[in-house]
Amino acid sequence: MRRACAALLALCLAALGALALAGPAQAAPQTILNGTQFTDTSGSPVHAHGGGIVKSGAYYYWFGEHRNADNTFRYVDAYRSTDLKTWEFRNHVLTESSAGELADANIERPKVMYNAATGQYVMWMHKENGTDYSEARAAVAVSDTVDGSYRYLGSFRPLGQHMSRDLTVFTDTDGTGYMVSAARDNYDLHIYRLTADFTGIAGLVANPWPGGHREAPALFKRNGVYFMLTSGATGWSPNQQRYATATGLAGPWSAMTDVGDSTAYGSQTAYVLPVQGTSATSYLYLGDRWGNSFGGTVDDSRYVWLPLAFPSATSLSMSWYPEVAVDTAAGTVGGTSATYHTLVARHSGKCADVTSQSLWPGAVIKQYGCNGGANQRFWFRSVGGGFYQLVGRGSSLCVRENAGNVTQENCDGTVTAQQWSVTAAGSYVTVVSRATGECLDVSGASTADSAAVITHTCNGGTNQQWTRVS
Repeated sequence: MRRACAALLALCLAALGALALAGPAQAAPQTILNGTQFTDTSGSPVHAHGGGIVKSGAYYYWFGEHRNADNTFRYVDAYRSTDLKTWEFRNHVLTESSAGELADANIERPKVMYNAATGQYVMWMHKENGTDYSEARAAVAVSDTVDGSYRYLGSFRPLGQHMSRDLTVFTDTDGTGYMVSAARDNYDLHIYRLTADFTGIAGLVANPWPGGHREAPALFKRNGVYFMLTSGATGWSPNQQRYATATGLAGPWSAMTDVGDSTAYGSQTAYVLPVQGTSATSYLYLGDRWGNSFGGTVDDSRYVWLPLAFPSATSLSMSWYPEVAVDTAAGTVGGTSATYHTLVARHSGKCADVTSQSLWPGAVIKQYGCNGGANQRFWFRSVGGGFYQLVGRGSSLCVRENAGNVTQENCDGTVTAQQWSVTAAGSYVTVVSRATGECLDVSGASTADSAAVITHTCNGGTNQQWTRVS
């Protein structure tokens, strides 16, 4: 009997060892709701703002900013995922106590790269003094493990003279490392070659767009063509993203060309991630919708991730999708197409409207004169069984029924108060809450701007009838 138990135990241990060696299971395709504040596997917000992703083994490691309430540096956080949706917090890899000059600092846009020759992971970042932007320095830290505690090596101005603000890093196919940063008060964008160990600047490769006033660079290479994606320098406010191309980093580079809409769909470039799989390599735009742009802080920021398309070898396009479909095993990235609708009250001719174009959970829904704004447009996202979530185009939040009002909230597919059915009533529709069976209603049948949208017992009133206009 003891021999049988021992044999069984040995088999179990062998099986566990095989599982450990096999690593994580192949990632399943995932759909990611866009424009939201992502959460990790513990339910906490993912603080990887201004960040970048490096792949190590089967995992993607996402590094980014985690700030104090006053927006100063607190941590660089690291998360890992196999599918780009399910993020596990790993470590505060750099902290205020990592070095004396980090105790009161701003650390922005941390990017990590792996140096195959040294076996080290190297983090580059933009460093300021925590009070203003007068330092304009680059900083470097290193670690022997991708999500270990990084050893801070210090900060400096590249080549001892150049200002360095928003930055990114890039490892070319020949193993050479590069750093790109905004210089001369953001009016120039410098491309630097790194030293062999990636911890220093070996030389200035190019300054392709002097006076261009660009920041937030993201550099990637596709089929032998280099793409540089950047934003304008307008502080926290989103603006027109532009890109340029070259067949060599030293140039010549093309002129900058607009991509996406005039605000990059309410975001700013953080990184472009190549997603390489068994059938394709796709390119995923990672952007920040900065909390500071809508009255919050960096830690309130949300993420805008979009698939990049390439109409030709040297052209780039980017369109809005409310959801992104990612299959890291296959290497494919796509978007869910959606039709957005306005809901026009029959009795008043006015639109259901998120008050003050708010992006915050808890903002109330009222009626207001129709103006085509993103805060008056909703995607009827099917959740099955004939029910829908009403997802705001401007906020990416879901319309929710409450006891006394209707608000927008973080989308949760399990909450029936966020689920609605739509029933035709002649040329109009009624919108009915799954939770209570009550109808979406303009309070008191008011025709005034800012009248509350509520739910009420369905009665066939014209203030419960809506035209759904796409």
